[in-house]
Amino acid sequence: MLNRKKKISVLIPCYNEEKSIMQIHEIITGIFSKTLKSYDYEIIFADDLSSDDTRKMIRDLGKTDREHVKAVFNAANFGLMRNVFSAFKLTDGDAVFLVFGDLQDPPELLPRFVKEWEAGERVIIGQKTGSNENKLMFFMRKLYYRIIDWFSDRPQIRQYTGFGLYDRSFVEVLNQIEDMKPYLKQVVSEYAANYKVIPYQQNCSNRGKSNYNFYKNYDFAMEGITSSTKKIMRLSTLSGAVLGIFSALYAVSVIIKKLVFWDSYPFGMASITVGIFMLGAMQLFFIGILGEYILSINTKTLKRPRATIEEKINFEKDAVYMPEEDQR
Repeated sequence: MLNRKKKISVLIPCYNEEKSIMQIHEIITGIFSKTLKSYDYEIIFADDLSSDDTRKMIRDLGKTDREHVKAVFNAANFGLMRNVFSAFKLTDGDAVFLVFGDLQDPPELLPRFVKEWEAGERVIIGQKTGSNENKLMFFMRKLYYRIIDWFSDRPQIRQYTGFGLYDRSFVEVLNQIEDMKPYLKQVVSEYAANYKVIPYQQNCSNRGKSNYNFYKNYDFAMEGITSSTKKIMRLSTLSGAVLGIFSALYAVSVIIKKLVFWDSYPFGMASITVGIFMLGAMQLFFIGILGEYILSINTKTLKRPRATIEEKINFEKDAVYMPEEDQR
């Protein structure tokens, strides 16, 4: 019996990547034709409802490289992580190489990832040592990682975007996660503690600007915090309890002073002061309790699909490719 070639699935999440689609395809195919000739491969483009010519370019690649190029087009923009985890289930390689479509993370590192994989590593991730992006944003990310390290239940992976190579056994773990909005960094830190790190310098996005504005960055940061720690909410509860005790003691002291030194407080000021302290303490305490309930609910995820698919290209074994304009 002939030995089967090992297969590597190259998963490329896309959103408005018309400037880099052809280039990343050329780089990947070049790597497999020269350096990784002993491996079979598939390239899966997972597009999250791009508004430029990204889908047209992917369709063209699907027509010219039917053997290797596959694509899935989401019916709406579901966000990066939902797109990534949904697309993981469509891969069938012995390992999955996750690289993003804007070429910020260098796909040229794939042979190094494969070398570590063949040495027995199940999860090999890329970790940024520096970036050509906006210096302020890079600094803010470093600060965020330090803050989340202080509060997180487990050590978090700093300067990690998801770029890396994942063995099929770990991909199956990822596919078992039912969260509607999973957080890849937290999942890797929890379920792949012995991951291998490959350092690299991050490039500028070929897109010219990030898809992430302040709100999206904030949302992504909050997902990381709420999925990796309960300490902040418990700190709020503890603070409320301590402040409540302090307020009660302060209220007693105000009442005593009012009785002993009747004219030391203007009329009504004592009751207002005590009321403000007590109300503030109660609010903080119950917000903390509410946070505990929300965190509990958050672990019991909603049974909703991560993404709905509008179109697949080249996934059917004997399918004949038909461009969209020919399907009328």
